[in-house]
Order: sequence, then structure tokens, then C-alpha cells
Amino acid sequence: MKRSTTILSLGLLGLLTGGCASQPLKIPTVTKTNYETLGEGKGGATGIMLFNLIPIGQNERFVRAYEAAVKCKNGDALIDPEISEHWFWGYILNGYSTEVKGTVIKYK
Repeated sequence: MKRSTTILSLGLLGLLTGGCASQPLKIPTVTKTNYETLGEGKGGATGIMLFNLIPIGQNERFVRAYEAAVKCKNGDALIDPEISEHWFWGYILNGYSTEVKGTVIKYK
């Protein structure tokens, strides 16, 4: 009985830890000088924590916002990015909204 409890506890711990893993946001450094400036782009993404425990759309929120900002002008990258965030609260959830804006560029 003790062994099955230990295995169950380790499995549950693994699931909870794995659920908190996310993709890191890597903002590329623009080293090429041969690009066209397309203008300012904005993108946003929202994630919630249901019951302050279950992440829904939370882990890749920054990546989704960055990609939306780049895609809004059909570009390749952002220069001078600015990241802002605000939170909201509901009875059973906490929400987190991220906005990324910057100058969108397209490599030639």
C-alpha cells in the first residue's frame, strides 16, 4: 500500500510540475542591416488561471503576443519591443493579458 501511494504521489507531482512548463520567449537580436521597416505592430494574448491552479492559455502567452505583433504587418521580427501586462480577477479565475508592441521589420 505504501509503495502505491508513493508512486501515485510522484506521478501527481510530475503532472503538476509538467503542467507549469512553458516555452521561453526569445526576442531575436536584429543583426542584419538589410531590412524594411513596416511600421508599428501590436499583438496581445490572454491566459487565465482557473481556481488559481489550472493554467489555460497561460504558458505561451508572451510568445503568442509577440507572434501576433509580428504577423499583424506580415513581418519577420520586431525592433524596440515593449511588453506590457495587466491582470483581472473573477470569482473562480485570475486573468493575465499581455500586449507586445514594437516596430515590425521584414528582411530583404
